[in-house]
Amino acid sequence: MMNVLFITLDQFRGDSLSCAGHPVVLTPYLDELASEGVRLSAHYSQAAPCGPGRASLYTGMYQMNHRVVANGTPLDNRFDNIARIAGRAGYKPVLFGYTDQAIDPRLVLSADDVRLKTYEGVLDGFDCKLNLIAGHEPWIAWLRDNGYDVSDDDIAVLASESDRPVEFSASTFLTNHLVDWIEQQDAPWFAHASYLRPHSPYAAAGEFATMYAPKDMPMPISAAADRHPFHDVLLTLASTAAPQDDASLRRMQAQYFGMISEVDAQLGRVWATLRQHNMWENTLIIVTADHGEQLGDHGLKEKVGYWESSYHILGIVRDPSKPEGHGTVVSEFTENIDIVPTVCDALGVAIPAQCDGLPLTPFLKAENPRWWRKAASWEFDWRFSLIPLGEFAWPWDRRLEKSNLVVRRSRDVAYVQFGDGSWLCFDLAADPTWRTAMLDNAVVLQNAQAMLQWRMQHADRTLTGVLIDDGVTGRLPPGVLWESN
Repeated sequence: MMNVLFITLDQFRGDSLSCAGHPVVLTPYLDELASEGVRLSAHYSQAAPCGPGRASLYTGMYQMNHRVVANGTPLDNRFDNIARIAGRAGYKPVLFGYTDQAIDPRLVLSADDVRLKTYEGVLDGFDCKLNLIAGHEPWIAWLRDNGYDVSDDDIAVLASESDRPVEFSASTFLTNHLVDWIEQQDAPWFAHASYLRPHSPYAAAGEFATMYAPKDMPMPISAAADRHPFHDVLLTLASTAAPQDDASLRRMQAQYFGMISEVDAQLGRVWATLRQHNMWENTLIIVTADHGEQLGDHGLKEKVGYWESSYHILGIVRDPSKPEGHGTVVSEFTENIDIVPTVCDALGVAIPAQCDGLPLTPFLKAENPRWWRKAASWEFDWRFSLIPLGEFAWPWDRRLEKSNLVVRRSRDVAYVQFGDGSWLCFDLAADPTWRTAMLDNAVVLQNAQAMLQWRMQHADRTLTGVLIDDGVTGRLPPGVLWESN
């Protein structure tokens, strides 16, 4: 058995790697991992924000199947997940950080259960060694123990990271615990390190706050003049509208890139620990993100809507047992739903029937399967803004089901379908910034049909591979209490 180190960096855009050609940001340790592993250059998240994106990452399922549509939507307990899979493979999977998965309310016995107080629950199957949910309380306590007078408001403390040396950052705190734990291991292990950074608030720690000069920041993609009403709404919200003055916009970018370089430096400490303890050549390392960041593109910040910036994320896999793929770059469309099947394949565990993704194994062996997907797909749902307004007259009132969108992004075209029936289609070959409409109606129809086919091919398959007729044949689902002949 080999070790498994599964790392997520929150809100990390896929184009923010120096090895990906970014003109400003420096990521030497991620670049190093990519040079000794496989970089997924067209890797995409399946949903945003954190809870939905991580539900896809942890289950291998599209949002239309796992149905975690918001931070706070419970993850159905019937679904398998990466921690449970690791447990079946003989590991005792541990977590450093958070997973943002709200508990299935059918598992609790009282409305007063503390697990119903937050969506930041720990994914079932993980032994949480460092719990950084519910206000980053362990980190804040550590800061106080080291003489810092900080409030109980973790957002305010995160926003002041630039005021303290990097040795006291949230990322340093997590890395300290992770490294200490790794050094104590004498048997194969499975660890998930979930870093918050480069998440907002936009404040890099210590010297990384001044690592990038705002004047050197590349300007983002401006908002198109002809916009969908959904875009106009986002531009009016304080939570999603980017700063309008250049100085604030450039500062936000400089701090974001500083956070990236700081978390990269933390990963350098982890790589050094693995090498020091002779684990580098026996550890499968996977690094990705739950979603991206608009960072001013289209006049927006955070992770919203249908645009590339919110879903194109980093993806690096280093499997020491497959050196033939080391140093390669995969340009095919890969998705976060491929991570669970890849881990299953590496650990010799059957891939759950629920998985919409595919193992990345061929790419790790420097193979290029002809049957691979030709587009990336993702979804965004905003019913969370309506649910607090009150009860809806089910089943007649279907406003919640109309508050969503889905995207199909191929090489040259991006098609966006809204739940209210409206749609957009962008000509990426003519303009890769998602601001030029596709005028060829035949191409629009072709992409709409391809999206319909995608949804049909990925509909729930829990029992669709089983036939009951004079006995049972086919693929038995999880939970069957008897074995087939």
